[in-house]
Amino acid sequence: MSDSRVLVLTAPGDKEIPFLSELRQVATTVVGDSAQNFAGATDHAGIIFNWSGSLALLRDVFLMSHRLRWIHSRSAGLEHTLFPELVESEVILTNGTGVFSSSLGEFVLATILYFAKDFRRMIRNQMAGTWEQFDVMMVSGRTLGIVGYGSIGRAIAARARALGMKVLALRRHVSQPSAENPPIDQVYGRERLGEMLSKCDYVAVSLPFTEQTRGLIGEAELAVMKKDAVLINVGRGATVDERALIKALSENRIRGAGLDVFDQEPLPQGHPFYSMENVLLSPHCADHTPDWLDNASRFFLAQLERFRTGQQLVNVVDKTLGY
Repeated sequence: MSDSRVLVLTAPGDKEIPFLSELRQVATTVVGDSAQNFAGATDHAGIIFNWSGSLALLRDVFLMSHRLRWIHSRSAGLEHTLFPELVESEVILTNGTGVFSSSLGEFVLATILYFAKDFRRMIRNQMAGTWEQFDVMMVSGRTLGIVGYGSIGRAIAARARALGMKVLALRRHVSQPSAENPPIDQVYGRERLGEMLSKCDYVAVSLPFTEQTRGLIGEAELAVMKKDAVLINVGRGATVDERALIKALSENRIRGAGLDVFDQEPLPQGHPFYSMENVLLSPHCADHTPDWLDNASRFFLAQLERFRTGQQLVNVVDKTLGY
């Protein structure tokens, strides 16, 4: 590709862009957090890398960039990336799917063990100086359901398999379990979501956010879950009906929840989740390993090399589906 000028969109005050010096060695690069920063640069720009810019900024720069061919989003989630003009255009969109899957898979595993071994009770007793023996649950042999079997779902399944868990998965296209890697015990279509949930001791939600997935786990779905089941969400907050979840947790209709994503972030002060004994709360940092920003940077640089040499890009988004 002849035109590889890159516009890097950042949030105001965001200084954590570890790859800029390396990027500037291979492409003309303009960095900014407002449309004015890119005035005069958009006429010859073929690429936008949305590092941490807002949806409004991305749209403004997109509309200014008449030679644009490719946009890459650092994030896997695209609710702050997609807008009608982009969806209708021929501009290629890629995202960070897969870059953070391993750490999110580990968070799900940690949450399962947290509830199975009742770590909250252990810590509370330790801090109180109380010697109180109690029974804990085995994870091996338990059933994990994964709602959304993409890159994160596969990372979750691999780790659950290592613990001897039975794994069920809900995905858009149903295939034979033998074709899955890692192998899973049964695949369900969306119309059988309730059936799958009723069989699970743990449910991990790793869905992207689209209009079709909004509130997919709601009151009806929570109602069919086992009373001792745990819901874990590492996808997008709006895929779970938060009010219905708070009600189910408050009434002890499910055992608990492990949450890394929320309807509103940061979670506002006084939110019920903060004080719930049956909630493990992560402030959307389950994938913030020491090298997470570097990994995101390296992935884009590899993508850029593919673009410049005419190779096929990976993680190409179906813009009409939203993932």
